[in-house]
Amino acid sequence: MIKRRKTKTVKVGSVKIGSRAPVVIQSMTKVPTVDIARCVRQINQLARAGCRLVRLAVPRRADTEAFAQIVQKVDVPLIADVHFSADRAVEAIEAGAAKIRLNPGNIKNRKDILRIIDAAKKHKTAIRVGVNEASIRDLRKEAVPVEKRTALMLREMKRYIRLFESRDFGLLVLSAKSSDVARTIEINRAISETFDYPIHLGLTHAGLPEDARIPSAVALGALLAEGIGDTIRVSAAGNPIVEVGIAKQILISLGLYKRSSPELIMCPTCARCEIDVIRLARRVEKAIRKIDKPIRIAVMGCVVNGPGEAADAELAICAAKNKGYLYRNGRRISIIPEDKIIPAMLEELQKI
Repeated sequence: MIKRRKTKTVKVGSVKIGSRAPVVIQSMTKVPTVDIARCVRQINQLARAGCRLVRLAVPRRADTEAFAQIVQKVDVPLIADVHFSADRAVEAIEAGAAKIRLNPGNIKNRKDILRIIDAAKKHKTAIRVGVNEASIRDLRKEAVPVEKRTALMLREMKRYIRLFESRDFGLLVLSAKSSDVARTIEINRAISETFDYPIHLGLTHAGLPEDARIPSAVALGALLAEGIGDTIRVSAAGNPIVEVGIAKQILISLGLYKRSSPELIMCPTCARCEIDVIRLARRVEKAIRKIDKPIRIAVMGCVVNGPGEAADAELAICAAKNKGYLYRNGRRISIIPEDKIIPAMLEELQKI
């Protein structure tokens, strides 16, 4: 069981972020914020998929005006993503943002930062201080060796946090992102050792969904396994529902999210297989798609490793030539002809 590193609890609307609460999945809308109807539709889709916080970009005054309307139309707490403009940050806070995201590399004027802090304090709005490797100040001036970038990001974070603490503002969530897996792990370890505020994890600019899955799983999974991270966002190009799916898979694999659908495991196949196990597994996967029971189903290609895996699954099929051995909770219950395996499995599932 993973032991979470202790962090403060920060309330973002109705959602608590911190080590005493479950790890929160969040994502971001991918349609123009001024298109209110499409935004509301996408936010509701994300919420149904398991997303508990949704972030919207607000680069223009028209976006914060739309944001104020969107807040009234959805149940999930909304976060305003602010870059460059202190005015947009204050407008978003006044529009009802549960949290805003500030990038220290983009809003640097002390008076602007203090004005934002005071507005957030008045409205009890949380703030994520999100340092991004690509926007830290020194990298814009000159090339900085990669081995020095973690230190620069941590320095930027410390500088910002001092201003918040000087105003006695504690509704903070911290994040530091890079497109590099190793540096993402390194900087978040450093932040976890330095601060006790909740940490938002993410690997930025991870790419297309098929390319983003593994790097995101490695970066976020490594940190979560160490107990670091209180909320996560997987950054993948395209449909944000896919981001939520990847995030859930990462958390489920670490026991940090309760599964609500079947888990299908199968052997990698080898020369011992006497039937098309992959085809069988595909048929099983299709047959269980609409089942909402959090059970483990195993499809194994032979009786060498099959019974052992079957013992760890509520239901298992160990395939042999022209037939399959059906197991329930490690006990063999029947031998079934190959063409009857799926119906027999579904019948047994109804008893679980």
